[in-house]
Amino acid sequence: MSLLHTAKLNGYDPYQYLKDVLERLPTQPDSRIRELLPYCWKPGNTA
Repeated sequence: MSLLHTAKLNGYDPYQYLKDVLERLPTQPDSRIRELLPYCWKPGNTA
């Protein structure tokens, strides 16, 4: 819940944030996991 709340505080739709992160997670290198945190996240291709 804290990830979703932080996403909302950063102006992101929590559903779109979580959907994008869960799609990226399997291929995201360990060294770049920080990019998926709500305060670092940049929306990907959500089409």
